[in-house]
Amino acid sequence: MNDDVYRANSGRINHAITPGPLRGSTDEPLYGGVLSFLRRRFSDDFTQDDVDVVVTGVPFDLATTGRSGSRLGPNAIRAASANLGWEAARWPWGFRVFDRLGVIDCGDLWFEPGSPQSLCERLQSHAERVLAAGKTLLSLGGDHFIALPLLRAHAKRFGPLALIHFDAHTDTYAAGNTWDHGTMFHHALQEGLIVPEESVQIGIRTEYERATHRFHVFDAAEVNERGAAAILAEVHRIVGRRPAYLSFDIDGLDPAFAPGTGTPVCGGLSSDLALKLVRGLRGLDLVGMDMVEVAPPFDHAEITALAAATLALEFLCVLAADRPAG
Repeated sequence: MNDDVYRANSGRINHAITPGPLRGSTDEPLYGGVLSFLRRRFSDDFTQDDVDVVVTGVPFDLATTGRSGSRLGPNAIRAASANLGWEAARWPWGFRVFDRLGVIDCGDLWFEPGSPQSLCERLQSHAERVLAAGKTLLSLGGDHFIALPLLRAHAKRFGPLALIHFDAHTDTYAAGNTWDHGTMFHHALQEGLIVPEESVQIGIRTEYERATHRFHVFDAAEVNERGAAAILAEVHRIVGRRPAYLSFDIDGLDPAFAPGTGTPVCGGLSSDLALKLVRGLRGLDLVGMDMVEVAPPFDHAEITALAAATLALEFLCVLAADRPAG
């Protein structure tokens, strides 16, 4: 085999590290090649004009209060996403998302090991640089605490945000410990990063201070009983035209659909219902997303990682839906 043929064939199974256009995709075997998120190009140059979305892994779980392991989440989501990049067109959208969006994977954020403060500073700085370049940031956690520095960066860019939050827990607990993955939205509210009256929490099924809680809560029982269409109508009414940030804790799904997470709670959403809800966010002004709390040590057959990768891909489809190809 001559060198030109070898390079051409090598590029077909290593799209993540092979130079070429960002738009479009190649068919690669699910079992080989360099595993970036959805086989997208690894690059830390997000200033390029053809980049629309920057994917960043945040391997942090020092704020976890239950089972640890979500620091391994970003690479597990990347590996599972290899199952999703081969489709000629994404069902049910009817288009290839990468014909419409230029997406790069810039790898994992570096921070001082063992230092939550370092994580906060570096993640907020990274997010601010991505947003200043006019790109959308998709962050793969990591535990849910990473949402706080991400919200700081997005609110600095877009102003106070509507929060669309999928979770089994409200994460608004006023615990004394700053570094806790159940306190981020308490701090975000105190800092004026989010507007609770225009924010929604979906899938909640643990107790919270209802008398003082200012967010709109659609608990898991209500969502499961009423269905996606009814809930989405209210979400669109509540969020309106405000820039919205999507924060998805994978434990919003029932453990039957996402066993690999630190604090599983029975009675959650199915993956089908969650996908319908994320698809139905089309039309809102979505400015960023995090996918968090995938803990591979407790996963089975990549069930949780695959659900997370698929939900993140649906977010990309929502962004791409109203864009032309090419």
